[in-house]
Amino acid sequence: MRMRDWPADERPREKLLSRGAIALSDAELLALIIGSGAAGATAMDLARGCLEHFDGLRGLLKAPPAAIMACPGFGPAFAARVLGAGELSRRALRQKVMRLGTLQSPNSTRAFLHARLRDLEHEVFCCLLLDNRNRVIAFEELFRGTIDGASVYPREVVKLALAYNAAAVIFAHNHPSGVAEPSTADERITRRLVKALALVDIRVLDHMIVGDTACVSLAERGLL
Repeated sequence: MRMRDWPADERPREKLLSRGAIALSDAELLALIIGSGAAGATAMDLARGCLEHFDGLRGLLKAPPAAIMACPGFGPAFAARVLGAGELSRRALRQKVMRLGTLQSPNSTRAFLHARLRDLEHEVFCCLLLDNRNRVIAFEELFRGTIDGASVYPREVVKLALAYNAAAVIFAHNHPSGVAEPSTADERITRRLVKALALVDIRVLDHMIVGDTACVSLAERGLL
């Protein structure tokens, strides 16, 4: 049966418009992005098959375009829509963190960093730059590494902070292993950065380690 022949309260589009997006399942939301079925399968059939193939939404959103296009019934247009939707979500989180006003929500910061860094297959060291009222000036990815780590150079961090006239910074990097526990090397480079930035009166408010299911704060651990 075609989706247009389903009862109105079961069709994803009508369900969303009458009850809100939160009422839809992952498959129903994905079916809206797919739009129409193919080869005897409804958009819901394709959505369920896609989620099963990629083991859920997270697997789909981190998949490369070629892998998405290789799924039966999908092509470049679908891959572009799905990956574009994922990027919109990450940008919305970034805007929430970087909107004008004092940085008042550690949870929003964690959510943004988690969404941005968790699924990367290589380590990335980043910096949130803040003014003297803790308003976010910018977010910069500073260093990239392999699956094992990234080399961090305090001199380059100091140059960046001075270029933005930052009063404080929050560092973050991901662990591609998925384990968010800070390593001895993480603690060591954090101490070096704190000392280097202190020489130019810039405070380090935190260093967050992003793992698969957690975002660990070195400040909360008393390691700053």
